[in-house]
Amino acid sequence: MPIKLFIKMLFAAMLLTACAAPQQTKKPISVTTPNDAQQQLQQILDEEWQYFLDTYPAYASYLGLGNDQQNSRWQDMSLSAINAIDAHNRDVLAKLSSIDAEQLTDSQQTNYQLFKWQLEMSIEEHKYKSYLMPIDQNQGVQTLDDMANFVSLSSVKDYENWLTRLEKIPRLLEQNQTLMETGMSQGMMPARDTMLRIPAQIQKQLVDTPEESLFYRPFINISDHISSAEQARLQLKAKAIIADHIIPAYAEFNEFFINQYLPATRSTHGLWDTPDGKASYQQKVRYFTTTDLTPDEIHQIGLDEVARNRAEMDKVMEETGFDGTFEEFVNFLRTDPQFYYETPEELFDAYLAISKRIDPEIVKLFGKLPRIPYGLKAIPDAVAPDSTTAYYNPPAADGSRAGYYYVNLYQPETRPKYEMEVLSVHEAVPGHHLQLALQMELDDMPYFRRFLSFTVFVEGWGLYSERLGYDLGLYKDPYSRFGQLTYDMWRSVRLVVDTGIHYKGWTRQQAIDYFKANAAKSEEDIINEIDRYISWPGQALAYKIGQLKMLELRERAQNELGDKFNIKDFHDTLLGSGSIPLSVLETNIENWIASVKSAK
Repeated sequence: MPIKLFIKMLFAAMLLTACAAPQQTKKPISVTTPNDAQQQLQQILDEEWQYFLDTYPAYASYLGLGNDQQNSRWQDMSLSAINAIDAHNRDVLAKLSSIDAEQLTDSQQTNYQLFKWQLEMSIEEHKYKSYLMPIDQNQGVQTLDDMANFVSLSSVKDYENWLTRLEKIPRLLEQNQTLMETGMSQGMMPARDTMLRIPAQIQKQLVDTPEESLFYRPFINISDHISSAEQARLQLKAKAIIADHIIPAYAEFNEFFINQYLPATRSTHGLWDTPDGKASYQQKVRYFTTTDLTPDEIHQIGLDEVARNRAEMDKVMEETGFDGTFEEFVNFLRTDPQFYYETPEELFDAYLAISKRIDPEIVKLFGKLPRIPYGLKAIPDAVAPDSTTAYYNPPAADGSRAGYYYVNLYQPETRPKYEMEVLSVHEAVPGHHLQLALQMELDDMPYFRRFLSFTVFVEGWGLYSERLGYDLGLYKDPYSRFGQLTYDMWRSVRLVVDTGIHYKGWTRQQAIDYFKANAAKSEEDIINEIDRYISWPGQALAYKIGQLKMLELRERAQNELGDKFNIKDFHDTLLGSGSIPLSVLETNIENWIASVKSAK
């Protein structure tokens, strides 16, 4: 999952997991009325949620929870503001630590522990100064226009807020440039190979007329609920802001990027080659996996999973009757026209058909389904060449926007048919949409647990869901089964190449070659994936680590419960607490197993 611009901005700004998986060792006392500790915790959680929305206004808008003041601002990306967030987190951690946790109820202790770990991880992450590398090929100020796809633009006030936000883009560009200049002076620089993708993205903002600007697109077809006179006024104001502020600001940023920043970027690729790089990477490993696994241990897990998947893939290859080596079979899959659609329209329609086929089968595996639906959209043309195959964006918290499964239609001849089923169960249902929409509907939980996520859980669930495709009647032909194995292999390879790049000193080409030798994904996808791992160290580890724990817990439950095992109850329990660290998940499942055993 990675998951898109605003979620990535959020994760970069406020880390959401702990240095190690949470351990619930204290036995909570049973209370039925609020006491001082409970009231103190609730006050902190309420105040901090409001602080969070105020500090990250783009995410507040994305959730559909922003007020007018938040909906007209960007995050303050000045160095002083970033340091102020760290100071604030330290103050809140001190307040939180003063609470007598033994006086909290069971559920409140979990809230206390999770929130405390969020603060601790954010404080630890701050010292490694990743904020000095604020942009990459998938997100950053060069793609701010994309936010219009995720904010409400249905009233005059909505458009006025958006216009006010547009007026503030030059300041945001200046702040990002200052961060990048500071990074240059301190040796905190990204890899040149990924930064070479950025100039073309900035160029999309350097247009001759305002009407050509990506920022003008929301003003082309304004809601009919707005009068013609107001529409004309809003359009005129948008053209003036774009011409007088946005285009000149991007031209200046482009000059800085091309002439100063890009030449100073690193020829190496891993985080190891930055100040305190190995320690920074180890912190990100703990963050993304919620475990104490070391990079070396994860690398070995990856090697083992690659070998297991390869053996399964060899069996499927034999089933197809292909006469040749594995490398020849993979090349056959990458190049034979029968495995690809010719046009973006055909590819989109095929994704839509798969989604409609999956939806009615979900009731076989789940007792509780989300109320809010999801839809299918194409990844915007402006970023599609540099984007991965697909991604998911959650619904708005206020119900004003459904969840959306975004698919990449760029160069359909590189998007294999045999990957489409497995991709859909990961990104839509029973993957990200089902899990994240259900989490948002957990009304009895504090906001930070309903709307913020542990990557290892979210992406682990997405990868676990790929296996559920067999239960849903997918993967009927050997090529689709090979596609499922290819995706599982893909996430196994990630463990090897991510740790290889950022901890063991692998080059970008080494990682690409290893990926190509072990997975049937197209070269276009592989290169985009490797560059993603370079730009977002450690995130790719979460998928396989989370999936392996969920598979382990399902197998344990089936073995211990036998005929009493119910797949719907298991999944409802697994998802019932929202996104949580792996050790909390394990405790939840163990408690469920015990309760089923004890039931008459």
